[in-house]
Amino acid sequence: MNERDALRRLAAGLSHAGNDAAVVDGTVITTDMLHERTDFPPGTTRYTAGWRAVGASLSDVAAMGAEATAAVAVYADESFDPDELDEFVAGAVDVCAAVDAEYVGGDLDAHAEFTTATTAIGSVVDSDSDTGTGTGAVTRSGASPGEALCVTGEWGRSAAALRLFERGTETAVDRANDLFRFTPRVADGRALGGSATAMMDSSDGLARSLHQLAEASGVGFALDRDALPVHPAVDDVADDEGERFELAAHFGEDFELACTVPEPALERVREACPAGLVRVGSVREADAGVTVDGEPLPDRGYTHG
Repeated sequence: MNERDALRRLAAGLSHAGNDAAVVDGTVITTDMLHERTDFPPGTTRYTAGWRAVGASLSDVAAMGAEATAAVAVYADESFDPDELDEFVAGAVDVCAAVDAEYVGGDLDAHAEFTTATTAIGSVVDSDSDTGTGTGAVTRSGASPGEALCVTGEWGRSAAALRLFERGTETAVDRANDLFRFTPRVADGRALGGSATAMMDSSDGLARSLHQLAEASGVGFALDRDALPVHPAVDDVADDEGERFELAAHFGEDFELACTVPEPALERVREACPAGLVRVGSVREADAGVTVDGEPLPDRGYTHG
């Protein structure tokens, strides 16, 4: 059973599953696990690891249009180096502070490889129906044909970081660590919360996210390749335009937001999103499928396991 099938199986039996996070009585909760072998390339500092691990869970909170409240983490390794542990916690504290949340502790354990499991919590409130703004929870299942397909930020930064880690020079590794420390789009998610009809974060890549949103909402998507905002670092590592789009759309782990917005609300929410909101396509009927420039967009992206 692959990851997607496992998630469908779990969602079928758990009423709060199926989105980036669960919402129970206004409280948002989500958890993630990252491993050194699969998630932290050689050269990743423990500060970056703490920032990125906790940031991944905060990104799920953002995708629900929620306010981030707090985070905890499990830190497991073969041994506890005091400097590395301090660095990890410093990264966790700082990424929480970046989104007005608080890192409040966690647990320690012994393990064969460096592993961290993080949990973030947040809260949602009802949106303001008069102004069309607020932080009401946004799921993956509300998109309708005719709406705008939008994304936050710039895409491909994690793919560029991995290429730089592979180069191994001090300058390249320093830059890669900087790229790995993304800012969770909590403020943007809150700005979108009263208007976006469907939303998720891009941990598995834009292409796979669009297929997941399409399945959840029963719609199709038409993506404009040239409209996708690509991080400048991608241009430094990609060999050509084809690879540039591959790294931006299929690699994943950028933790930006992909969402659908009704046309009348588009300009208002665009102005409210601090990371920038770019229209990259449109929502279509389900039988149109998921396309880029009129051609099928492969359901390819990051897969766990």
